[in-house]
Amino acid sequence: MAIIESATLNTLRTTFKMNFEEGKTKGMPEWDKVATMVASTSKSNTYGWLGQWPQFREWLGERQHKSIKEYSYVIQNRPFESSVEVDRDDIEDEEIGNWSMMMTEMGHAAEVFPDQLVFPLLPDGFSNLCYDGQFFFDSDHPVNAEVDGSGVDESVSNVIVDPLYTGAPWYILDTSRALKPLIYQNRRNMNFVAMDNPNDERVYTNKEFRYGVDCRANAGYGFWQMAIGVKAELNYENVWLARERLRAMKADGGRSLGLGKNKLMLVVTHSNWRRAEQINNREDISDGTTTVSNELKDKFEVLNPDFLDE
Repeated sequence: MAIIESATLNTLRTTFKMNFEEGKTKGMPEWDKVATMVASTSKSNTYGWLGQWPQFREWLGERQHKSIKEYSYVIQNRPFESSVEVDRDDIEDEEIGNWSMMMTEMGHAAEVFPDQLVFPLLPDGFSNLCYDGQFFFDSDHPVNAEVDGSGVDESVSNVIVDPLYTGAPWYILDTSRALKPLIYQNRRNMNFVAMDNPNDERVYTNKEFRYGVDCRANAGYGFWQMAIGVKAELNYENVWLARERLRAMKADGGRSLGLGKNKLMLVVTHSNWRRAEQINNREDISDGTTTVSNELKDKFEVLNPDFLDE
């Protein structure tokens, strides 16, 4: 039987922290493939600069400053935690193997936690607002016809919908720019904490030592122009249609954004994963009646992430 004293608890805390760090190395997060990490130093970040795509003109006379809409898109940081309670009897009896495994799993969960915030943004993007006040995936995003902001807004769509389709949505993203389509906002990294004072009130009343992890973070939307949301069958023609729509995206004044030239991200749920791999990898592709050379071969990175709801 272990005598519970400061040295014992210090050793146990060190062991649990090592288990936690080991678990982090086993995590394989994928959020950074579709989202940019933005450091935060306050309760929230305001992304008023979204939509201000830089562009050039010939310098004749004085500089001309664009009249740009001021957006007030805010991502509010949120606190998150995960905690466990270790029975004092288990420590006395030196039965901590299961708790070590629990701490390892906690480390794994902490490492992939940003995925849990980022990927649900995609299906939610059909009903959640982004910086321009429209749904992230919408048929009428306003784009100004003139560089100086004096023109008439045009309606631009980054969504493809077949009203008869009942399957899971899928997404084509251009993730090649400094700011990706989604944002992971990090206020405070995951922090391992221990409440293991033997004189703690909780130990006295419940004979429990407490260990946990906490952070502050959130996720939100970047540029809608870099993403196409599709509620239609995942097939060769629809993938081409989504790719072409992304390629045609323009900024204010009609300037091409140059999207869609690099390898794109094809993000799918489990139900569409096999079909997505076939479209991306096969030399030839069939629609069930005819077979053609697959011009989409190796044009994408297929991503089937966890936490992307069907």
